[in-house]
Amino acid sequence: MYTWKSYFIVQADYQHWANEVMFTALGHLDQEAIVSDQGLFFASIHHTVDHMLMVSRAWLARLQGENLAVNYREIHHPDWRDLMIALRQETRRLQGWLEAQSDDFYDGQISFTGGDGRARGMWVRDALTHLFTHYAHHRGQVSAVATRLGAPCPEMDFVYYRREMERLLNEVRNGQHPRAAAQ
Repeated sequence: MYTWKSYFIVQADYQHWANEVMFTALGHLDQEAIVSDQGLFFASIHHTVDHMLMVSRAWLARLQGENLAVNYREIHHPDWRDLMIALRQETRRLQGWLEAQSDDFYDGQISFTGGDGRARGMWVRDALTHLFTHYAHHRGQVSAVATRLGAPCPEMDFVYYRREMERLLNEVRNGQHPRAAAQ
């Protein structure tokens, strides 16, 4: 049975996968290109990815009934490698947390203090949809800049994720996947 819970768990897994595709493309750029002002809302690729991480942490806190005040004007992870690791860990942490929630959680609402200091409320489904489309929004910006700078154009669409997951599942079913062969 398909539920909101299963939907958002898949979406969290997709975010991790798409970030990896983005990181692979960014691996073709030098550090100067990553940190230099590229005309993005947060100027650099580095600051934009840092923003993605901090927004994820802020929304997870809100989903957990907490408030995390974040200054989005500063870079919280100045080391690029540490930032990539932190974003990887954060997307998996979010996924694991979502897996631990009851099905009823996804039909609920959250209350939080917005960035403007005002009390806000939102359906859990809308908060997660916002978070995941926010990731896609900024990955798209980073992708455009990275491609302009000479990196390969990353294929991060959800349909490519689904195709890769199906391919991997078929490999496991047919005993062709390295993990399946080792068992």
